[in-house]
Amino acid sequence: MLKKFISAAALGLALTACDDTCTESKTSNDGMFDGQFTPNKADENELKNTAGDRVFFALDSSNVDSTGKETLKRQAEWLKKNADKSAEIQGHCDERGTTEYNVALGERRAHAVKKHLVNLGVDAKRIKTVSFGKERPAVEGNNEAAWSQNRRGVTVVN
Repeated sequence: MLKKFISAAALGLALTACDDTCTESKTSNDGMFDGQFTPNKADENELKNTAGDRVFFALDSSNVDSTGKETLKRQAEWLKKNADKSAEIQGHCDERGTTEYNVALGERRAHAVKKHLVNLGVDAKRIKTVSFGKERPAVEGNNEAAWSQNRRGVTVVN
């Protein structure tokens, strides 16, 4: 519990260090990824059409459900066939909760997706994780239909 509190406090301090140009909460927390990440729309579309590019999460959860596991199996196969590609796993949350809480939850979601991909044989060095918390909703709305689409982990291809 103390570890979680210290992590949340450190994240809060990092977020307050933003100047007036900071517009969103974005954290990258795995120093294993080398170089800049530039999304490739053609590869993103191929992944999305052949394997699916996102998994969804229950409220306040970073557990990958059975539907998500099936999607991640297809993603892992695609990534193994396209070994020259790297990926960024983006963790997202719905609008409820504080910014700090949602950034931390988005981070846990991104790491859960990465862990599954790595366990399925994708090299961890090819995967970067980032949390956007609640700053990039996929669906606008103040109801469960919108919130359920915003609690997600998205795989973006480089």
